Parts: sequence; structure tokens; C-alpha cells
Amino acid sequence: RVVAQHREALPSPYRRYAVGPVWRNEKPGPGRYRQFYQCDADTVGTPTVAADAEICMMLADALERVGIAQSDVIVRINNRKLLNGILEEFWKMDDPSKQPTADAFSQASLDAILRNIDKFDKVGADGVRELLTEGREDESGAFIEGLGFLDWEVDPILNFLHARSDSNEATLSKLREAVGSSQIGLEGVQELETIAELVKVQGYEGRIVVDPSVVRGLGYYTGPVYEAELTFEITDEDGRKRQFGSVAGGGRYDDLVKRFTGQSVPATGISIGVDRLLAALREIGRAGQAQTAGPVVILPMDKARMADYQTMCAELRNAGIRAEVFLGGGNMAKQLKYADKRSSPIAVIEGGDELASGQVTLKDLALGARLAAEIETRAEWTAQPAQITIPRSDLVAEIRAMLARADGA
Repeated sequence: RVVAQHREALPSPYRRYAVGPVWRNEKPGPGRYRQFYQCDADTVGTPTVAADAEICMMLADALERVGIAQSDVIVRINNRKLLNGILEEFWKMDDPSKQPTADAFSQASLDAILRNIDKFDKVGADGVRELLTEGREDESGAFIEGLGFLDWEVDPILNFLHARSDSNEATLSKLREAVGSSQIGLEGVQELETIAELVKVQGYEGRIVVDPSVVRGLGYYTGPVYEAELTFEITDEDGRKRQFGSVAGGGRYDDLVKRFTGQSVPATGISIGVDRLLAALREIGRAGQAQTAGPVVILPMDKARMADYQTMCAELRNAGIRAEVFLGGGNMAKQLKYADKRSSPIAVIEGGDELASGQVTLKDLALGARLAAEIETRAEWTAQPAQITIPRSDLVAEIRAMLARADGA
């Protein structure tokens, strides 16, 4: 929508990223909430699959940077054109006695096939076969109606899903054979060959692999599709060991912007489920509490002088220092308790005595917390005071220096 609205003003290609809340129009479940946070990255305006390769490499790097071992991440990539080619060849069979029993040529049927194949990782080959044929019973005991194909009709699809080999080259060789003379299928193979070569020369071979079982259920994907999978083991709610699984997915959606503009605009992108990624980081002990300091808090010791405290706050903010004035009531103890809850590094105090002498008192709350935890003797406390009094004119410079020391601690 943004590209459609501002296309003339944006550079082309246009790269963007965003983090924010989104909503799921699916059944919620453990770790799958109706509202959740998502991180998106997209490249809009170029048809070259070099953009898809770049997205996949960026995704692999991003997951490593947040603390997941390189050996625990694999980005799996496929191409919708391949599956379309497989189905196209299948539907062109000459033997009238072996025509598919379902309306395979309809878009609705194709979308249904894709959605069911996308469940390969969850239900396995047998489950996909049941979903494409007579139906299956899910874990809750509910029966899911199948698409009505016969077993022999879905064999080429399942063989395609099992085409992954030990190397991208070997997998692509099998896929080229599988699509036969389908033009769209061969185009998909060629795109994957280009991506495989790009990731290989940049050192990502083994981290980004061609995998025909990646389908992505959404109907708007038009080319390469990909998922990031975490391969370390966890124990599920039933006490069973299993891989953590997917934390991100995406693909090329060349026709999506066209819905808004009427003009074809090629695009590709990825979405990372932030809540699910945090769950993965908790599993490996890398999701500690954020240590970002809060604002400097100015304690108003004299409510009649609120304008002076606000002026002090403005000076700090204009110097690029996060600051706020405590606006609640109560004594100093209550105000310091508030500063502590705000994770404030410094409290600023200017009472009557400080005002008369042209000074302010700075209470180093971060240092005080460390001293309370680490120092036992009075001599140690005296040697490292957590509170100093300075000239009022030095307020900005001294707070900036204190924050710099805290960052280096």
C-alpha cells in the first residue's frame, strides 16, 4: 500500500523494514496469538531473483546476530513456479482414462492443493496424501475433508516434495527432470539455480538450501518462497523431543501491489515472527531482560518551582539526554522509588539549599545499585560516592559524563 501510494517519490528498487503489531486470521494456539509482533523486510521494484537471494542471506545473518548459532539456522527456499510446473505436466496427460478426478485446473483447487502441501512439515507425507485424497482425522479427533484426488494422482506431487538431496546442485538436477517440458517449471528451476549460485559465492551454501517441501500457503506468492527454520531440539507440551521449527517466512509477490495500482510491481520480502523468535531465544537462554537505561528523573523538591524543573528538563532534552520531571506527589523516598521503577540512571535534586548556593545534587542511581550489591564496608562506600553536588551551570556536561561512564562500566 505504501509503495502504491508513494511510488513516484520512492527510489526504485525500494528496500524497507518495519516492526509492529499484526493480526492473525487463523485459529490461535500455543505461541500463536491473535495479535502478535512481526518484523518485515522487503525489496520492491526489481524482478531479479538477486533480491530474493539478498533477503535470504540477510535473514540468516539477522538470526545469527540475535544470538542463534549459525549451525542451528537453515533457510529453506523453493519456487512456486516449480510446483505449478509439476501440476501443469500432470494435468496434460494424454491418457483419457487417467485424468484427475478433481477440477485441477481451477485456481481454487490449486490454492487448496498448495495449502495442504504446506502442511508437509506438520503432518508428514502420509498426512499430505490423506489431505489430498480421502481426508484425515486431526489430533483433536475432528475429520478434515480431503480434496478427492486418487492415490496415483498425488504420487508426482509427493515425489516432488521428496526431491531434496545432499547439495543444492543435486536437488536442482532432480527438479529439472521432474518439471519435464513445462515452461513455467523450467523458469522456476532457473531462478533457483541463480539464487543457489549467488548464495554459494557469498559463503552461504549449507545455510540456504533448496527444499521442494517449502510451499507457503498464501495464494499471492508468484516465485521464490522461503522459510527460516531453527534446528535445535526442544521438549514440547507432551514431553516429546522435536525441532523448534520455523520462525520466519516469505517470498516473491509480484502481483500484490497491482491490486492497488493496476500496474505490475515486482516485490519480494520476509516476515519474522517476533514472539516466536523470543520463544526460541528463551529456549537457548538468550532472551534476558533488556538493560536499556531509563530517563534522567528530576525530583521537584518545591512544587512552587515546577517551571524551574521543567526548564532543567528542557536543557537536558535539547542536549539529547532523555529526561523527565516527576509529576506525582509525595516525599523524596516516593520520588526515588518512581525513578527506580523507570530504571533511571540519575536523579537530579535541587532543593532550597542547592538553589541558594547555585548548585544541584546528582544521585547516581545505577552506581548506587551496584554499590549496594557489591560493597560491604563503609570505607568502600566513601571511596565511591554515589551522590555529588555540582554547579548548576555544569548540569548537562556532568550528566553526559556520568552516562558515558555508566555505558563503559
